[in-house]
Amino acid sequence: MVTTRDVEYDVGGVTMIGRLAVPDGDGARPAVLIAHEGPGLDDFQKERAQHFTELGYVAFALDYHGGGKPLDDRDQMMSRLGELSADPERIRVLGRAGLDVLLAEDRADASKVAAVGYCFGGTLVLELARGGADVQAVVGFHPGLGTTRPQDAANIKAKVLVCVGADDPFIPGEQRLAFEDEMRAAGVDWRMNLYGGVEHSFTHPGAERVDFPGVKYHQLTDKRSWRAMLDLFDEVFA
Repeated sequence: MVTTRDVEYDVGGVTMIGRLAVPDGDGARPAVLIAHEGPGLDDFQKERAQHFTELGYVAFALDYHGGGKPLDDRDQMMSRLGELSADPERIRVLGRAGLDVLLAEDRADASKVAAVGYCFGGTLVLELARGGADVQAVVGFHPGLGTTRPQDAANIKAKVLVCVGADDPFIPGEQRLAFEDEMRAAGVDWRMNLYGGVEHSFTHPGAERVDFPGVKYHQLTDKRSWRAMLDLFDEVFA
């Protein structure tokens, strides 16, 4: 069985509402922090917490927009993401707040923690790692790889996996190369999986409903990237 509940928490005066999921049983379990895609914490993103819990993890799907729901329109979303992109410390604060909620759960093993993000959520977990968060694995699915503070990669403690579509217009080759240089210079244990013929948001079955060029679900890559993440989890949580 899986127990799920919504958790309200405050970040800078804004009420966030995330989804916590805990597996049945006793004893500490590895924990996974989940950061949603740019449009917001929709039902599909909330269900990710349960999917992780079914595999035996304590999971918390954080909220980085507020209210625990998607934003109303594309312009609002782009404005919000633009503001956050220019302020990596704000991104890290949002990530640390979600991590605090996850680790406040008694069943969460603070020595075995992963942070997983999708789209801008991938950017968030990468910034969380650059801020020195004590997590063992960071996984970004179609994440924005850029940062205004690449030197902070020296603070990364986690093993890093990013899964990127080769035809993703939001993560061009130059950004991938800059990320490689950043990780290499900082001595991070990192890997990048590049999937040919794949565009942005390849993990979300409803991606194309946003009617945005370059955004398309890809079922096979969704499965392949999920397996790559689980391989990393097996490595760091063994």
